[in-house]
Amino acid sequence: MSVESSDEFGIGEGPSIKPAVMAAWWPLALSWLLMGLELPLIAAVLGRLSEAEIMLAAFGGVAFPLALLIESPIIMMLAASTAIARDGKAWNRLNTWMHIGSAALTVLLVLLLTTPLFELVVVDLLDVPKQVQGPAWTGLLCMLPWPWAIADRRTRQGLLIRYGRKVAVAQGTGIRLLATASAITALALSGASGIVVATGSLSVGVLVEAAWARFAARHIVRNELANATCPDVPLQLGALFRFYAPLAMTPMLVLLSQPLGTAGMTRMEQPVASMAVWAPLNGLVFLLRCTGIAFNEVVIAHVHEANWHDALRRFAHQAGVLSSLVLAIIGIPAVGWLWFGTAQDLPDDLVKLGTAALWLAIPIPWLTFMQSFHQGRLVAAHKTNAVTVSVVLFLAITTVLLVAGVWLGRWPGLPVTVGAITAGNAAQAFWLWRATITLPQRPLEDLETPTNTPTAALNPRRG
Repeated sequence: MSVESSDEFGIGEGPSIKPAVMAAWWPLALSWLLMGLELPLIAAVLGRLSEAEIMLAAFGGVAFPLALLIESPIIMMLAASTAIARDGKAWNRLNTWMHIGSAALTVLLVLLLTTPLFELVVVDLLDVPKQVQGPAWTGLLCMLPWPWAIADRRTRQGLLIRYGRKVAVAQGTGIRLLATASAITALALSGASGIVVATGSLSVGVLVEAAWARFAARHIVRNELANATCPDVPLQLGALFRFYAPLAMTPMLVLLSQPLGTAGMTRMEQPVASMAVWAPLNGLVFLLRCTGIAFNEVVIAHVHEANWHDALRRFAHQAGVLSSLVLAIIGIPAVGWLWFGTAQDLPDDLVKLGTAALWLAIPIPWLTFMQSFHQGRLVAAHKTNAVTVSVVLFLAITTVLLVAGVWLGRWPGLPVTVGAITAGNAAQAFWLWRATITLPQRPLEDLETPTNTPTAALNPRRG
């Protein structure tokens, strides 16, 4: 029997490799899936509290997107930690870089809250309706712990992934979800406003998960990293910056589409309604695409292992198609009513708006899996500049379509925004695929040092 016929994925010498791909992916996918449940849970609660439409608009249209954008430069600490934290020296440098970055982002959030920067961003640039501005400020205040907590958590999660403790990552996210749900219940029963319930519970959940990640990774820091020795040149902060800067730009540019979407929705038809539906719609799409985001770290960790390339590629296709199919089923009006009307408790007009816009998002889960596959290959080869270019293309396409929607002024802002983001994702996936055409598919041991690797310390062949 040939290798190709012995395994559905075309790798290895038997069917044992197919479970290996699943085993590498499912703990991370479960972690992201549990995290993805937060937004639908919060939106469902907000829909049942007073001033539901205003609070949903403040949370989903302003506070949450801006908080994500501010902390976005440190999101890729997970990928950086997975790729280069191979010994104690590299870890200490990475940890120092994490604290510097998270401190700077926390200061930026404080400045947004305490200076005219808030009016410039929220009033002048985003054109947020007046009744939404106050709750949005309160929501951002409640999210002050986000930059440091997320940076610390993701850096240590990278250690857990690199050293085969992926289950601990999923366990931490489960604990986070329980903490978030408990905080939602406590804050709602206390009579807090909807925006405090939403953003306060998110901060509690992230802090709890960060504490768990520290606890779970303590033995790796004290033992495996402390005892590891790498023959490479010591990793310097300058080299780390040159490696990480393109990675940091990636989520920052992607998440910039969120406030851009808000700016577009506030300038098109039905602004408050579009912003209100954006939270439950965005939560649903994220829930079905988040397992594709988790696939990025699996590719980084395994793509250069012998015979894994085809397995990862086919798995990305199959899992992505299945995720998009689930989203298409929810787009059926009767099923969509169960999500937007029953689960999220939205009024009839918002249910119709959300269900109609959902159809435009159906390709996103599949596109996310393919982006993760190609991006993971590029990061593993240390060709991170190509990743940044792909995200610039995503943002450019999204922005052009949003501007066109505002200029035409014929449709509600929500479907225009969803369609623009979907088109941007398609352009990004195409560029990533194009950038990987020339990458080798051989095992790591057969590869030469990547030409754009900042220093030998970043060469994954060693250590």
